[in-house]
Amino acid sequence: MIRTAYRNGVAVMGVSWVAALLKVVLLAALPMAIGACSSPAPTGAHRQHGEPALSIYVVAHDDHTGIALRRADIPAGLWPESRDFPQAEFLEVGWGARDYYMGRDQGFSGALKAALGQTQSVLHVAGFRGSPAEYFRGGEVIELSVTADGLERMVRAINDAYDRAGAAVAAPLGPGLYGDSRFYPAWQQFNLLNTCNVWTARVLRSGGLPVADAITKEGLMSQARDLVGRDR
Repeated sequence: MIRTAYRNGVAVMGVSWVAALLKVVLLAALPMAIGACSSPAPTGAHRQHGEPALSIYVVAHDDHTGIALRRADIPAGLWPESRDFPQAEFLEVGWGARDYYMGRDQGFSGALKAALGQTQSVLHVAGFRGSPAEYFRGGEVIELSVTADGLERMVRAINDAYDRAGAAVAAPLGPGLYGDSRFYPAWQQFNLLNTCNVWTARVLRSGGLPVADAITKEGLMSQARDLVGRDR
């Protein structure tokens, strides 16, 4: 049975049944998945006491995670696609399998192709105003602190995920799932061991946060909860 969630009045299909199905279909891959979730993460640079901090937000809704940050904190010259959202106070970005994420093929064949890495990937970017906790009030939002250098590295990681095909700016593939949002082409390959949650973890780690790759939403969010209050 497919679960339907509603976000800002827009129906969004849940994917819990897909996750359960893929655990059966790709059982042989689970030992590697478990190892990836529990492997230690490089710690990177940590904020020193008294060093200015910037807030970023880990957002979870359905079985998906993304990262939200203040648009004004984006360093000049990076992430040119952020200019597509001139009225936004915050941008939330997530990554996933193109056909499935965009709703083109959410059946068994689409889920299987995504798990096996047989589909291209996309970035989903949403612009909004007001606090992330209020905007995503139906999900879980965790606020974390990073240094200015750490945030710049995170933005570079997001910037480098686009597939611009030689252009200066990637053209949107179409409207997104909720509010003022768009899909953009990305170059990385989605598969069972490289999920949206793994992508989110790697972007967080690029900013110096000690987060290990996590296949599932809960695997990532449990680490984010543990970081709350650290270095504050």
